[in-house]
Amino acid sequence: MGTNGSTMLKPLRQGLPPLDPAAVSSAASCALPARYEAVREARRFTRDTLDQWGVGDRFDDICLVVSELVTNALRHALPGEHAGPDEHTAPVRLHLMRWAERLVCAVRDPSHETPVPRDSDDFAAESGRGLFLVDSFADGWGWHPLAGPLEGKLVWAMFRVNPPA
Repeated sequence: MGTNGSTMLKPLRQGLPPLDPAAVSSAASCALPARYEAVREARRFTRDTLDQWGVGDRFDDICLVVSELVTNALRHALPGEHAGPDEHTAPVRLHLMRWAERLVCAVRDPSHETPVPRDSDDFAAESGRGLFLVDSFADGWGWHPLAGPLEGKLVWAMFRVNPPA
């Protein structure tokens, strides 16, 4: 499952060359409104971005994980006063970053709460499976608190993808 502390970024490095922020081949992000329609908007944004980048091999897995991360941010991380902002003050923001053999989806939210998978054996339950699904479909996931002027945290999932042709 996802981790925090000094190991929270470890899955980004497992079995792959180190990440160099300057080596990002493609990046895109979008602000999401504080309403559940944002999940559909996030999936559409992800689908369009992955089409542009030619990342079809993990398309379904990535869109499912984006849906779960955005849903969790909207459900668990937003206090009631967030109401649908502009580009710079959005309470939830989706980031997609592509390296040659990796794609990272990250969702920023204003909460400082640690994302914790629910301990549930009831797979038929209507909620509580989000991080279990993220862990099942992504090649790694984690989170880290934001520093500086941004408040909250970033929850990310990493996927191994085929290098661009």
